[in-house]
Amino acid sequence: MLTWPAAKDPNEVKDYSLDWSDLLGGDDTITASTWTVSGTGLTIDESSFTDTATTVWLSAGTLGAAYNLLNRVTTAGGRTYDQTARLRIQAK
Repeated sequence: MLTWPAAKDPNEVKDYSLDWSDLLGGDDTITASTWTVSGTGLTIDESSFTDTATTVWLSAGTLGAAYNLLNRVTTAGGRTYDQTARLRIQAK
């Protein structure tokens, strides 16, 4: 599991990204991306993707909590990949 190094303040609205290019190689591209958050309190505001990367915009979050965010991508080659990232919420 990946841990995003910078914690998020509960009052911030921030974007976080994953780069899938190493896994995809040069022959495959992302055609769909979904994000799921564990627990309650952290809000997924929006998400987007390019051929090789995904981005999620997050707001809120419970002070002191840590959330797991699952990103599932589907590729043009018919593959499905999952990556989970951990995000801590702390006051700044």
